[in-house]
Parts: sequence; C-alpha cells; structure tokens
Amino acid sequence: MKFEAVLFDCDGVLVDSEPITNGVLRDMLEEAGWKLSAAECMRLFIGKAVKDEIAVIEANTGQPLTEQWLHEFRGRRNEALVEGLLPIRGAVEAVAQIHTLYEGRIACASGADRFKVELQLEKCGLMPSFQGRIFSGHEMPRSKPAPDVYLAAAAALGIAPHRCAVVEDTVAGVTSGVAAGATVFGYSPPEAGHDAPEALRQAGAMAIFTDMAVLSNLLAAR
Repeated sequence: MKFEAVLFDCDGVLVDSEPITNGVLRDMLEEAGWKLSAAECMRLFIGKAVKDEIAVIEANTGQPLTEQWLHEFRGRRNEALVEGLLPIRGAVEAVAQIHTLYEGRIACASGADRFKVELQLEKCGLMPSFQGRIFSGHEMPRSKPAPDVYLAAAAALGIAPHRCAVVEDTVAGVTSGVAAGATVFGYSPPEAGHDAPEALRQAGAMAIFTDMAVLSNLLAAR
C-alpha cells in the first residue's frame, strides 16, 4: 500500500453533523441579531471552529460573544446531536474495512472540541475503530486550516505525514492536510454540508469521491 496510515476528519466525513450544528448556530445568531439562511450559515462556518470566528460574529451582531454564549451554544448543539445525529452513509463500513487493512493505523483528527468528537463517534458506533487515536484542534496551538492536528495524529501513529492519507470534506480541512504534507482525498457528495468538488481540488485535494464505499479501493489505487 502506498500509504501507511489514514487520518479522517470527523464532521461531514464520519458523521452527518454539519446540518445539525449549523442549524443550532444559525438560530442562536438570529437570536443575537444576525439573520442568516441555512445555506449562508453553512458557507460562512463549515469546517471552522466557532471559537475562531468570534470577531466575525461580533462584527455582525454588534455585541460581544461571551464565554456564556459559547457554553450555551455547545450545550444546545450537543443536545441536538444526541437527538438526531447519524453516521455518513457507508462510513461505518468503510472505517472498519480500512482499520483492518491498515492494521489499526488510522486516526480521527478533527477541528472540533474533544467532547463533541467523542460524543459523535460513540453515538454512531465508530469509537471502537478510533479509541486512543482521537485528536482535537481545540487542543492544538492552532486549529484547521493550520496543519497542527494532522501533524499530531501522524506523530502519535509514528508515521511520517507524507506517508499518510487524509480524508476531508471542507476547504479548511483540505488546506490543513496539504499543509501537513499528507495526500488529501476530498469527500464531496451532493448533500448539504460539504464543500464543492472544485473548491476541494483548488485547495489541494488529489482526488474527489462521493461514496464512502469506494474509499478503500481509491486509497489502494493511488
């Protein structure tokens, strides 16, 4: 195999969380005075940590974004995820197959906070494949699009970044993987919550795919 390890993003790659999280965010921004459509909210915030967008939110709401607001957002977000989160179609099967093929050399490297990532992996039956190999951008000096979380995941696995494949669905995530020196595969199905194929290519994704069922063969072919 060309690659020695596979590093997965979480939101939009393993779990279908973006519409849920962005729905909560859109509602709370409207309550604060910034009205956005669901599509506008997706375009502005997909692939980004809310904590890193404080200046943008404050500029558009005209009020400070407090720690209390962030705490409420995370609470409402977590409740919505517990109620309605599902895995990405085919992700559970694809991860299990790749976990076996790569003898456990896989990791989840997310820009989200650890509590959210672990909640989602547990709910969707993915935790057994990633236990002990979960990395959060909130725990790094810089989150995506900086490469820190992917560099940390590769180092923990003992694999050089250029020998790793990264699976991402947003421009910020692809940029992060490319900056780490990995080869990035862009997941871009037609459903809402993922960046468009051309945007992922321009960010540096080597290949684009729309169905998790083809991922293991795609990795083997490159």
